[in-house]
Amino acid sequence: MAEERQTLLRELPAVDKLLRLPVTVELQAEYGRSLTLEALRTVLEATRQAILQGSRTEAPTHALLVQAAHEWLKALLLPTLRPVINASGVIVHTNLGRAPLSLAAIQAMETAVSAYATLEYDLEAGQRGSRSLHAEALLRRLLQTEAATVANNNAAAVLLMLSALCQGREVIISRGQLVEIGGGFRVPDVMHQSGVRLVEVGTTNRTHLRDYEAAINENTAAILVAHHSNFKIIGFTAEPELAELAELAHRHHLLLLYDQGSGAILDTARYGLAHEPMVQEGLAAGCDVVTFSGDKLLGGPQAGILCGRADAIAQIKRHPLARAVRPDKLCLAALAATLSHYLTEQAEEQIPIWQMIAYPLVRLGETADTWAARLQEQGIPATVIDGVSTVGGGSLPGATMPTRLVAIAHPQVTELAARLRRAATPVIVRIQDGRLLLDPRTVMPFQTESLLRTVGTIVCPENVI
Repeated sequence: MAEERQTLLRELPAVDKLLRLPVTVELQAEYGRSLTLEALRTVLEATRQAILQGSRTEAPTHALLVQAAHEWLKALLLPTLRPVINASGVIVHTNLGRAPLSLAAIQAMETAVSAYATLEYDLEAGQRGSRSLHAEALLRRLLQTEAATVANNNAAAVLLMLSALCQGREVIISRGQLVEIGGGFRVPDVMHQSGVRLVEVGTTNRTHLRDYEAAINENTAAILVAHHSNFKIIGFTAEPELAELAELAHRHHLLLLYDQGSGAILDTARYGLAHEPMVQEGLAAGCDVVTFSGDKLLGGPQAGILCGRADAIAQIKRHPLARAVRPDKLCLAALAATLSHYLTEQAEEQIPIWQMIAYPLVRLGETADTWAARLQEQGIPATVIDGVSTVGGGSLPGATMPTRLVAIAHPQVTELAARLRRAATPVIVRIQDGRLLLDPRTVMPFQTESLLRTVGTIVCPENVI
């Protein structure tokens, strides 16, 4: 047995010999010599170990070794950030990148990076300009606010706001608003990091105006309100209105700061959902600074937007942290394009998440029927059932929308879902009551054929041509 293994080991080719093969020369042209060499050495070492352990009883051909090296190279360079088909029915899916961008936003990003751009260059003056102007004028007009600026996400916006306006002083917040959102982001931790002293008032479910007033002293800088973005407190609850807090704060010469979070600019109640507090409402109520996300209900790129009083925003812009959390040209280009959809009253027609929210149930049913018929033609037992979609993404907690789902019964539904995730273009689905569910609401139209083809070949492998 030992002699046989030694014989197999001697039959393995030298790396140099493999490198001279025409097919390997082609690999080097595609992947470079260093990576190709590493791939061959890795494959040869794995083969040696398999021979020594007795799991391989014959030496592989040169072609098989090179093929294995090619597979290793492809796996190494396969992007981990990949497009997926979201058939889950969660519209603003945090784990899948939140809001998909409009075509105009995508084109704006392509234009911004295809050549040099006026990121910080004033064409009129012929000298350095400011990157903040690319979105600020649009935000001011859209929100009817005095000033605005942009950070790279809303957590950064809150951190920047508190650092610039309240560092070294106290900030009052209700205990019911000390939230933790996805990824372990906690409001108390951000407040601590910004250098402010957190002052909790009220109880988890009830905080009154008098609680805030009793906590005010000479070291108080602001009252902070954090929107309940991903949970609900129901039953015996109470919180002051923003306008009441604004009057209290301003009477004591304090700031009222509002982390609105979701970036709702359209009224969600128009679409059969609960009313999500809107950015404009916070400003109209007297908040001095409002922060919100660009990639939630705004439907744009990841960004943290700050808007409000001109003097407060100017102070925020001057803070050293502003440079550390500033957005890049990709973000600003996509954000400006997204804001333009709102200004031209085309958000529902152009922004994908609003297209999904406004998707009529009748059309969803027609799409589901078409999908089910296409899958049935391939021998897949697909049926159409009633179901619900969710907004997700830290917006409208618990809110659902009626939808029509394509349901596929399968004896190994969990394994089927895993195989769909491993597809060339992964498909993300829901599993419920032993069935695999596809929600047409969240599938981008250009991905429909890929979805049906992938589901068909994975559920019924005999469909593969």
